[in-house]
Formats: sequence, C-alpha cells, structure tokens
Amino acid sequence: MHRRDKHRKTRKQIKVICFEEKLRLLEELEDTWLPYLTPKDDEFYQQWQLKYPKLILREAASVPELLHKEVQQAFLTLHKHGCLFRDLVRIQGKDLLTPVSRILIGNPGCTYKYLNTRLFTVPWPVKGSDAKYNEAEIAAACQTFLKLNSYLQVETIQALEELAAKEKANIDAVPVCIGPDFPRVGMGSSFDGHDEIDMKNRAAYNVTLLNFMDPQKMPYLKEEPYFGMGKMAVSWHHDENLVDRSAVAVYSYSCEGPEEESEDDPQLEGRDPDIWHVGFKISWDIETPGLAIPLHQGDCYFMLDDLNATHQHCVLAGLPPRFSSTHRVAECSTGTLEYILQRCQVALQNVREEADNGEISLKSLESVVLKQGEEIHNEVEFEWLRQFWFQGSRYKKCTDWWCQPMSQLEEMWRKMEWLTSAVLREVRREGVPMEQKNEMLTSILASITTRQNLRREWHARIYLILLPETER
Repeated sequence: MHRRDKHRKTRKQIKVICFEEKLRLLEELEDTWLPYLTPKDDEFYQQWQLKYPKLILREAASVPELLHKEVQQAFLTLHKHGCLFRDLVRIQGKDLLTPVSRILIGNPGCTYKYLNTRLFTVPWPVKGSDAKYNEAEIAAACQTFLKLNSYLQVETIQALEELAAKEKANIDAVPVCIGPDFPRVGMGSSFDGHDEIDMKNRAAYNVTLLNFMDPQKMPYLKEEPYFGMGKMAVSWHHDENLVDRSAVAVYSYSCEGPEEESEDDPQLEGRDPDIWHVGFKISWDIETPGLAIPLHQGDCYFMLDDLNATHQHCVLAGLPPRFSSTHRVAECSTGTLEYILQRCQVALQNVREEADNGEISLKSLESVVLKQGEEIHNEVEFEWLRQFWFQGSRYKKCTDWWCQPMSQLEEMWRKMEWLTSAVLREVRREGVPMEQKNEMLTSILASITTRQNLRREWHARIYLILLPETER
C-alpha cells in the first residue's frame, strides 16, 4: 500500500454499533489512519475477493448502450424539472439537510423511511397503475427507471446464482469485478425451486432512491474520518429499512469530467479525489483494510445477501456532478398506503354514530380498544400526514397521485380527533365510576403525552426549515 504509512495503536475490533463506540474508535486512532486499498494497490483485488466477496461491480461496458442513453437522459429530465430535493433528516437528535438531493420512484403507494424521514414514491408505471404525470417527459423518465429496475433485477439474480454456485463448490475463482466479456454462469440443475424463489425475492426491487449532488456547490462536505479517503457525499452507513438479506443495486452516472484515474501520478496517494468512489469497510473492524472503488460513468455495483448488514459503505465525492439510482427491496409491512388505510379503519370501527357537528359516540370503552385507537391516531399523524405535508409540494412536481389518498387520511385523522374528545367526555361524565375513569385515562395517557411532545418537535422542525441554512 502506498498511502500514508500510519500504524494502528490497537488491534482490537470494535463490534458494538453505537455513537459511543464510534467516538471511542476515533479516540483510539488519534491522528492515525486505518489502511485502505484502491485498484492501484497490488493486493486490492485479492482483498476484495477474500473480504468483500458479496460486493459485485459491473463495468459500464457490460450494460447495454441504449439503456445507458435512456437512463442518463431520464436523470437529466428529472433534474431539469426540479424533481429532486434535499431532505431534512434527523441524525443523533439533530435536524440536518442532506447534501444530496433525492427523489423516490417505485411501486404505487410505497414509502421508504430513513433517518426519521419518510419518502413517498412517485409511482413508476407498473401494470394496472393509474398514475398521471405532470409532464410527458416525467412519465417517460419513470418508465425508464422501471426498465432499469427490471434489468438490475435480472443482473442481481444472476449475481446471486453465481455467488451460490461459488459457495456450493467452495471455490474462489468467480471475479467480483465483471467486465463485458465475463462468461455468465447459470443455475443449472444444482438449485431447487425454493432457492430460485428466494433469489427472486431478494432482488424484487420495489423502489429506487435517486440521488444527485454537485460537489462544486457543496464546499462544506465532511472529511472521511477513519481512512483519510477525502470528501464524503454520503457518510458511512448501512441502508435502512430493507427486507432481511435483500440485495441493493446501484447505477452510477457522473455527468462529466475525468474518465480514468491518474494511475501514473507518483505523487498521488490513495484514491484520486477527482473521481467518485464508493468506500466499503467491515463494520467496526480495524484489522481489514477498507476499499475505495472508482465509479466511472455507467458502472453498476451490487451489495448481495447480508453485505449491507455486516459492512458499511460511504460515497466519496469527485469533481463532476453525479446521479445514482439505488434500487432496494424496501421493508414495506408498515409503509404502504394500503397498510395505513387498513389501520385507520381499525381505529374507526369504534365509532358508533356521528352527529352533524362532527361529534361521535363510542361503541366500546374497553382499555385495549381505546389504547389501540390512540396509537393508530399517532401513527397516521406523525408517520404519514406530517411527514408528507412537511415536505411541501415536492411530489406535485411530478404527479398528483398522493393528493387524494392524503385527503382521505386527513379525514380519517379528523375523526380520530373526535374519538379522543369522545373518550375525554366519557371521563368527565357524571355517574361514571372512578375506577372506570382511571382505566380509560391510563389506556390513553401515554399516547396523548407522546402526541403533545411530537407536535412540539414537529413545530420546531417547521420553524427550522424556514430559517436560512446559515442560521440552522
């Protein structure tokens, strides 16, 4: 390795993933750097094969040229129409704007939550979708990302088959970096139907999170803290809220700038800062060198099986603006429109009748029913309505698909407000035994207290987003 020759002060592995452990790791390193490898290092590919075998790179030349052209045009179209936005996320209790602008495209009614922010899909035109788009160009872009999604699903299944074949044969010969001339391996007769279904499920991408950043407009990017890799567009992380052991596929597009690393520059240590890279490391492992993999225009990489859980990755900024399309199997058991509508219906089953002025009477005063109703009340308000409207009118840039469902959820939430009022009326009503009053209050108090606290938090977030960025 020909980067700064700094040695570790300890060889202990840090395994507990928490903020305190991160601080301890930084303290132990003091002014030293952990080692990392780039393709210029002789041991780079060997280390990749041994320690990062579930990370696969597909070089741009392996991807159909027509698909490149369509995807790159779709990126530029969405950017031209102002469809990508920076997110206000919460990290360690602090609200911060992401340096990267994003948009979520995917199955109608799906959402994806990360860092306390829920994103709502701009629907891609799957069969049966009734999505209407504001511009024909936006519709075409969404169609293109659905096409890319299908392509990456096939490639992911192929990569999973090759990984499984490699593990079954106990061989180390399957390359992790695949060029256009690599002979692909089929499943053959060694895989049963269950294996095939499992692989398809792990590659059943239901959303893609599109990212864009122009480093020249972001002079305050953080420095990578462990290896000295340079400026980070995205810090070290695991992707959140994914189906267990599901794959992640990423298509990378740097708009312009240098296409090759300066491999013949003897003064250059580590990665070339002009070129975008993705960094990988084993979580809290200070024994194994990290990897910094250069990303050229149109390259794709795949994180297979449990790689996202056992490793962390970051995105290292280059000079030119860059887009990426990150395809995921989002864990949507509590994150679809269908789910939250069903939850609201459960809460509203306790409505006996509704007066003209909106007041309602209750079917049941049982503690378990009241408690569940107030929990759903909080869920629809803070996980859906406030999340959606806090992001303003960003989704109307592309489609009005979410407007009617959100109006429906608002109406259901309004009835839940009356439900809460009805419970409190019962508590105040004369003739109700004190024991029953206490039971009713006990069943709803925690949810109401949480509601009041969260409303204050959201009020503060709204105030924060209105401030100039320099004052936040």
